[in-house]
Amino acid sequence: MKREILDSILKKLSGGRRCYWVLLDPDDFTVEKGAEVAAESQKCGADAILVGGSLLYSNHFDAFVSSLKKAVSIPVILFPGDATQLSSAADALLYLSLVSGRNPMNLIGEHVKAAPVIREIGIEPVATAYMLVESGSVSSVEFISNTRPLPRNKPAIAAAHALAAQYMGMSLVYLEAGSGAVQSVPPEVIRAVRSQVEIPIIVGGGIRDAATAKEKLEAGADIIVTGNVLKNKDGIGIMREIAAVVKSFGL
Repeated sequence: MKREILDSILKKLSGGRRCYWVLLDPDDFTVEKGAEVAAESQKCGADAILVGGSLLYSNHFDAFVSSLKKAVSIPVILFPGDATQLSSAADALLYLSLVSGRNPMNLIGEHVKAAPVIREIGIEPVATAYMLVESGSVSSVEFISNTRPLPRNKPAIAAAHALAAQYMGMSLVYLEAGSGAVQSVPPEVIRAVRSQVEIPIIVGGGIRDAATAKEKLEAGADIIVTGNVLKNKDGIGIMREIAAVVKSFGL
């Protein structure tokens, strides 16, 4: 099984460097606008583009991913909400197992349905432990997945879940507060997870400015993800500031 994208991620993170990924939801953009935003994200300093969403009511998923691949030279990585969100145009996908929940469909069920398709279309799966953390409101992924998030005031619980995922052979840990979260993942949770695992930690949800991104990096995050910041009036400017903070780490 190829692991070119995973190896490229690990190489970028070597020496203490950090990465910045931008998440685009096909439900929020036309094919043309998505390609435009992806290109602008790369200019701002993004290291990869994530594609996916919890609902995905649009019917242009494959065309959307294809347009992003033509618009950027950085990796386009799927961030699938279920087994239907697959495209051969992508470079890889985060093979997400929602280890913070206890819904069997999100732990293994969707994966079984997706596995033969992933093999057939030849995209690289990157085994990722997906962990929801309380954010002050019910997120879309929490509602759709029918799972409870981890308590934000009990870092040891998050750390134990992440360590279990590492022992199970997962390559990445994704700490998620949810799209448009009221509160982002607490630094205490990130530090607790960092103290227990050696694999890279992705942090997303509720990161709306460079100061918040810096807080997550200082706590131990390796990869910062933003999505809704693009809806801000000065979304491009904020994205550029976040990318600059991320790039400054490890230098």
